[in-house]
Amino acid sequence: MVHSKTKDMTAGSIPRLILEFALPLMIGNIFQMLYNTVDSIVVGNFVGTQALAAVSSTTMITNMSVFFFNGFSIGATVIIGKYFGAKDHKLLHRAVETTMGATFALCLLFTVFFLAGTDFMLRFMKTPADVFDQAALYLRIYFAGVTGLLLYNMGSCILRAVGDTKRPLYFLILTSILNIFLDLLFVLAFHWGIAGVAYATILAQFISAGATMAVLLRTRDIYRFSFADLCLDRGLLSQIFRVGLPTAIQSIITSFSNIFVQSYINFFGAIVMAGWGCYNKLDQFIMLPVLSMAMAATTFVAQNMGAHNEKRAIDGTVTSILMSLAITGAIAALLFIFADTSMRLFTGDEPVIKAGVALIHINIFFMLFNCVNQVLAGALRGRGDSIGPMVIMLLSFVLIRQIYLYLMTRFISNTPLTVGFGYPVGWMTCCVLEVLYFYLFWKHRK
Repeated sequence: MVHSKTKDMTAGSIPRLILEFALPLMIGNIFQMLYNTVDSIVVGNFVGTQALAAVSSTTMITNMSVFFFNGFSIGATVIIGKYFGAKDHKLLHRAVETTMGATFALCLLFTVFFLAGTDFMLRFMKTPADVFDQAALYLRIYFAGVTGLLLYNMGSCILRAVGDTKRPLYFLILTSILNIFLDLLFVLAFHWGIAGVAYATILAQFISAGATMAVLLRTRDIYRFSFADLCLDRGLLSQIFRVGLPTAIQSIITSFSNIFVQSYINFFGAIVMAGWGCYNKLDQFIMLPVLSMAMAATTFVAQNMGAHNEKRAIDGTVTSILMSLAITGAIAALLFIFADTSMRLFTGDEPVIKAGVALIHINIFFMLFNCVNQVLAGALRGRGDSIGPMVIMLLSFVLIRQIYLYLMTRFISNTPLTVGFGYPVGWMTCCVLEVLYFYLFWKHRK
């Protein structure tokens, strides 16, 4: 019996189901993004430009850890969603227990690895000496508490695999508001500076993780987690990694490649670093509808492939792309118009604002290409194909982007804008290759 907190996406109106799934996820992603964004706003306004540059320069490193883990969680989402769509409750429960067992192991691994590698990664990015110590302090505190973030993300993925996007949203709203309060408390009242925003972030993340774990432990629904049943089923773990590992590898290599991009930006000094960091925060916000629709496509396709309904899976993919284009286009237009106002949320430093506005104006509408490639990649992962999207994204976001940056900065023009345009170059390449691959793949499936 399917209980009320789950959502069966194998029947009913496709646009309504996708919107009902994606909208809470989108709002939740906005609040999750607020964690680091509020950190930047608080330090930019109340600590200083150097601290803002330090927090901004760590974004690529923190994203590398999160994106890698999210790749693994996508594998869990696909497998759990498949068994949910197939109404196989026994294997669904065992997949949940295996997922959580692997999560606890990864939490320990991530904490040790990133704490040990903090200084190396900052030096690799050629972080300037005047922001190095603050960036290292922020990262050490962040990674000491990364378990909270990982547990919340995996618990939320389990809930979303069975169609429940509302409760993860409620938890994020609560803890994001708490994070804002703690940021201001620790910085303005306790004068902890950059350490204060880091402590606020990990404390809020642990609270959201605790709330999510409480749901999984106390529910009577089919996805209930029990420490007594905790296991690592080799067959299920193999399925999860078969889908999730290519995505995780792609994410971490792409993020590592972005560290190279950050090193190009660091060449221009703290002002451009701060402007680039603020632009990246806004860029991540506009990506939220895209990523939400991609996750909706993943879950929709996984459930319908479990129910052996490929036509409905394709229809859901097309619907997700069109909705993503409409929402992202509207947000891009608003951000283009109000670029200066958006930058002033982070800082009052005019040179920083000018650098960020220029990057927004040259890059923002190219985000529409991401609507296509991210949703198509999500749909392919939903049916168990992670290899194709991984190869295409690595080729586009790593190889092509790095070739462009190398040739542009050494032989043509080395400016912040030409470096920043490396992102659209990757997006456009990926879009073309994804469309060709998706069309040929589904034609073959027919």
